[in-house]
Formats: sequence, C-alpha cells, structure tokens
Amino acid sequence: MSTDQDESPAPDERAPLEHRVGPEPGGEPAFRPYRHPAAGWGAAKSVTRFMAREGALPVDGPRAIMKMNHENTGFDCPGCAWPDDTKGLHLDICENGVKHVTWEMTRKRVGREFFAAHSVTELAGWTDHDLENQGRLTEPMVYDPGSDHYVPISWKDAFALVGRTLRELEDPNQASFYTSGRLGNEAAFLYQLMARELGTNNLPDCSNMCHEASGRALQASLGTGKGTVDLADWETADALFVMGVNAASNAPRMLTALTEAHARGAQIVHVNPLVEAAAGRAIIPHDFKDMATFHATKTSTLNLQVRIGGDMALVRGMAKAILEQSATDPKALDQEFVERHTTGFEEYRSACEATSWEEIETQSGLSRADVLEAARVYREADRSIISWCLGITQHEHGVDTVREIVNLLLLRGNLGREGAGPSPVRGHSNVQGNRTCGIDHHPGQEFLDRLAEVCAIEPPRAHGLDTVGTVKAMHDGDVKVFVGMGGNFALAAPDTPYTYEALRRCELTVQVSTKLNRSHVVHGRRALVLPCLGRTEKDHQRKGIQSTSVEDSMSMVHMSIGMKRPASPHLLSEPAVIAGMARAALPDSATPWEWYVEDYDRIRDTMAKALDGFEDFNRRVRLPLGFRIKQPARELVFLTPSGKAEFASPPLPDVVPEPGTLALGTMRSHDQWNTTIYSDDDRYRGIKNLRTLVFMNRADMRERGIADMARVDITSTAKDGSRRHLDGYLAVPYDIPRGCAAGYMPEMNVLCALDDYSTQSDQPIMKHVKVTIEPAS
Repeated sequence: MSTDQDESPAPDERAPLEHRVGPEPGGEPAFRPYRHPAAGWGAAKSVTRFMAREGALPVDGPRAIMKMNHENTGFDCPGCAWPDDTKGLHLDICENGVKHVTWEMTRKRVGREFFAAHSVTELAGWTDHDLENQGRLTEPMVYDPGSDHYVPISWKDAFALVGRTLRELEDPNQASFYTSGRLGNEAAFLYQLMARELGTNNLPDCSNMCHEASGRALQASLGTGKGTVDLADWETADALFVMGVNAASNAPRMLTALTEAHARGAQIVHVNPLVEAAAGRAIIPHDFKDMATFHATKTSTLNLQVRIGGDMALVRGMAKAILEQSATDPKALDQEFVERHTTGFEEYRSACEATSWEEIETQSGLSRADVLEAARVYREADRSIISWCLGITQHEHGVDTVREIVNLLLLRGNLGREGAGPSPVRGHSNVQGNRTCGIDHHPGQEFLDRLAEVCAIEPPRAHGLDTVGTVKAMHDGDVKVFVGMGGNFALAAPDTPYTYEALRRCELTVQVSTKLNRSHVVHGRRALVLPCLGRTEKDHQRKGIQSTSVEDSMSMVHMSIGMKRPASPHLLSEPAVIAGMARAALPDSATPWEWYVEDYDRIRDTMAKALDGFEDFNRRVRLPLGFRIKQPARELVFLTPSGKAEFASPPLPDVVPEPGTLALGTMRSHDQWNTTIYSDDDRYRGIKNLRTLVFMNRADMRERGIADMARVDITSTAKDGSRRHLDGYLAVPYDIPRGCAAGYMPEMNVLCALDDYSTQSDQPIMKHVKVTIEPAS
C-alpha cells in the first residue's frame, strides 16, 4: 500500500502498511462460483470445524449454542443486531454468530508472558488474524517506550494514569471517547455520562461509519431516527425489498424470515450490485426436516443488479411508475394517506415527472422493464417493507436515498400498519442501543436537559466530534486522548495511513478490549490495554451476578446474562472499567460510580428517569422478549417541524463512473465479522485462500487487458485529487455490473481518503470509491 497524498507523513516504520490482514495462506488462491443454498450443511460443517479449531468441542460450543439468544436466561449474540425469534425458537442462531461467540470463548490466553516475549515492533508486523488469534487478554498492560513492550500495570495505577491525563488537559474537548457498539446499554449510559461530566460531547461511534445516513434521513422524514417495523411485521408483509445488504453474511438470521416469507407466497426483491447467496436459496439449520432432506427454500423472487450508487434512481423510477399508474388506477396511490399524513407531495410528484426514464435507466444501470417489474411487485402488495444496509448509506447521497425509500413507502401508505414500513438492518449488536442511551456527538437539547436534571451535572451543549472529526483532530494535535470501548478503530476507520499517524500523535490511547488487535500496536505516546469481560462471561459484582440489556435493530430491548467463567480473574466488566476511569478523572464527582457498579439495577433506575421510553425499565426488561421502545411514527405521530411525514424532492445524483474509472465498494467476506477475520475464505463467493482481490466485470477486465486471476494495481482518486494505491491484487471475474468493482474491508480502507465523506451524513463513502485498475506494473 502507498499514498501520494499531499503533506501526509511517511508511515511509521514500526507498523508497515504492507501487513496482511488475514491469516497466512493455507494453499493457493482459488475461485469457484458458489452454486449451493445459503446456510444448511455448509454452515453446519464450517461451524463444527471452527469450534474444533478453537477448542470449543465437545462442551463449550454446544452449551453456548443452547444459551445464545434465549429470553432473559441466556446471552445476546455479540454479532449482528437481528431481533430474537418471537416464537420462542430454541436454536435462534447462525453460522457467524456461533463463530463470533467461539472466537470470544477461546481457551488461548494473552498474558504478561506473551508481551514479555514479543515487542510492539514485532507485533506490528503480524497479520491481524494472528494478533486476535493469540487469545483473550488477561490483565491490564501499559506501553513501556524504553523496552518497546507492554508491561503489567495494576487496575488502580491504570485508572490513575487515565484520570491524571484527562485532568491535565487544557480543554476536555482534547479527549474523544469512541465505542464500536458492543457495549451494553448500562455501560453506554455510564460512558456518555462520564464524557459529559468531564465536559465534552466528543462521542464518536461506529454509526458514524455505518448508519448515520439512515438516522438523519428517517429523522427528517418521519421524526424518528429508527425503523418502524418489528419482526412480526416481517412475518406478515406481502412484499420484502432487501437493498444493499448481503444477508447471508451480515444478518444470517434474516434467512429464516426470507424463507418463511417465500413459503407463504410473499414477494422478495433483492437489490444489490452482486447477486449474493442470500438472494437465491437457503436451508435453515434449525429446520431439521429440511436439513435431513436437503430441501432448500427460495429466498428471492426478483434480483436487480443496480450499479453502485444507483439505488436512488431505481426507487425514483418505482415511484414514477406508481404515480403514472395512478392516473388511470386510483388504487395505485393511497391518496387519503398522503393528504392526511404527509406534506411536500406535490413537489415530489413534480420531481418524479421531471426525472426522465432515460436518466433513471442510466443512473440505476437497469432497464425500464426491470424498474417497472419492481414497481409492479410493490403496487400489487398490500403491505410492503423496505430494508437496507450499508450498500445504501455509505455514499455521498446516502441520506437522499433513504429519504427516497421513505417517499416510496408513503405513496401507498406503507407506514403505521402491520407488515409495512422502513427497516434499516443494523450490522452490530447493540449499536442502536448505544445511540439510544446517549452515545451521540450531536445530542438533542431535550436529552441534555433531562440528563442534567436526573444526574445533577451540567452537560456541554456544543456539538462534539464524530469519527472523521476525531481522526482529523488527533492528526492535528487537537485531540490528545483517545479512549476506545471495544472494536478495532485503527482498522475500521478510513484512510489507514492517516488514521495510524493520527493515533500515534495522541498523548494517551486507551483500548478496552477482549482480544489483541491492530489498535493495540498502533498507539499513542502512552498506551493502555484494558481487558474486559465478554458477553458470554458471568459478571460478578457485589450484589451478585449481573445482567446487561441490549437493543436490537427493531427497537426491542432485552436482557443478556453470561454463562461462562471469565477468561481471567483480573478482568473487569465494561461498567466497572468506565466507573474506574470516571472516578479517577472526576475525583470530586457526586455521581455514585462505585454504587452503580455494585448493582446494575441502580443504573437502570437512573436510565428510566433520563431516557424517553425506558420508564419502568427494570420490570419491563425482564418480561419475555423484553420490551419495544415506542416509535411515534409507527402510530402516525410525526415529530417533524410540520407534524407530518415529509416528502423530499432532491435531484438524482450522477453516479456513472467517468470513462476509464470504476466505482468500487468495500464489503466483508463471509468468514469475517467487521474487522475480525476468521480465515482467508469467502465461501458464498467461491473464494479460497485469498483476501487481496478485486471483483470485476469480465468485460471491464477485457477492456483493460486483465486476465482472470491476474495481478492488478488499484489507484483511487480522492475529491482533493490525491491518490492512494493497492498493488498486486488478484482480479476475480464476477457477476457485477459494468463500471463497478468490489473488494474487502479493512484492506481496502486505505483507498478511501478521510476527506471523502458524505456532506449529507459525514460518513466515509466506502461503498463508492473512484478507482482505476490496471495490470500490475
């Protein structure tokens, strides 16, 4: 990897950017198109091999499977945020969830002996797979610059270092407090309380890189930052539109909803540049009859391969078709709903009329017939749900696209009734709960007023820094302390060399983690690694074993309680780590940090007073399946300036690549969860022993003189004209629209410049990077 970005410093020699992110190859790279159903026996075999490799057989793995996602008696899967089954399913699990849990429950340990044997310089050259594969962190460690090793430190001294450094800052805004979304609700509430009592709203989170566009668009259109549907709606919808998401890898439990929908005769439309495995057939592993008979159920009735960024044009075309049809068929448009509950309709009708079919075809990459077929499915369905993920949001026009989706739903009154509505698919467990509980760099004044009243603090009112802003501020020296609760910030953020350098310019970096990762070897002048409990582990506090709560992507809040003995007696829970840092940084604080940690019910009692929708929290969260946070828009109550749902009428963006360039989108492989990579395989895309690849249309390859599996050089061009490179990747011919390409994150994050973020959402545009690809020099 390299960059000729102006004024960027050379990468630190200690952490060469050429490191492989995945494990070392187990054989020659290979590509063979995947022709089998998703899940089924392929998933069962993969899980069994993985559990055996991690030493989770014969006891720990099967026991975890039986406890995962059970009503208030088990732990919530730390993987995706798909809701728990409403029918009391005993095996509400998936391949990636089991792998994620097994990865956490590993018997391997990383203690003081490991760090004594390996310098940070040495570890910086290891693959990211090898770093995490060493096992669970067992005790707090501090970086010793003299020896270039992490050395043990007591919890008391670690907290003292954090507290002293924070107190010595000239301005509390010189600290930034990040979370990956893995925190439970109680820890998230304490974390934001600590930051705000210190005096900053610098609370970046992974939503800044993932679903920020969804929240902003839904808030503008409907007055709520969340989707309005629940799992029961998925079970009754007549049509499901799944946009910009690879469900088989990113939300595998969605496959159950898709197969059940197909079995009852619902229409299922997948919209994605790649036809993923989830858009074909599936065998659900807990359906023992289908497993025994190898019976696969379809998961799609229509697949539309839009060009990268062309989703908005498709949805505009569907709306245009509905409006044109309403001239002769009054039932095509729900005129009563539009008149009673919306505003801005006439402007939107005019925008649709002014958008030509030629423009819709050009920008979507689809034929008019394809768009009309999608519109027909939508028109003939009484109840429709439209769901989406990062393929929609990580674009310059992500907010406009989500608002266009809401426009289409409003035209036929697909809101406020069973089986209909918008449904963003959150990709990480409790990322939505973190935002609900106050992890927000841009908090509302009403929330701050209530927090001030309930917690007797004076929270800051100025907006804080998000993820992109935090990286810039660290690089410029304006943020001197970075605290990361979970995740792997160094790899997750865009513009890898710039982010690395930004972290290294900090006075102190603090990483609260379960396993070793890249962010521990790309650190500030002083650095702490603080190990915490995993979600599978028992959390012993003074008042007994504690449970935490999480919120899924459909606003259900429920309990999670660990089942396993902690990996080390020296681990602290996330609330305990936060409380320890807070007491050290705020020695005169009236907040009862230690008292909160003794019994998490006490935290929940405070949350019930401070957070709208959490009233009677302790009782309701212990109900079967927990409780659902009220969504006013579901009841047709719109907290918008107009008091109604608001149509938006922006013009279509131009997403057609310039001649000679391609639009590249980054994505995860199947054997990967966020930045954690389990192997170099991607079963559902037919890849073995390879991550440094780029998927290309065969015609684009021929045009550039690129042979199948040949090495290529990839160059991105940022908005400011600077360029970034990845050299020697293998070109894999794939069924993807012309002008489009795709490859894996985090390897390809280097191609996305930090300043290449959406002006609508401030999200890095990782799904729409402008590149050229040529045969390797």
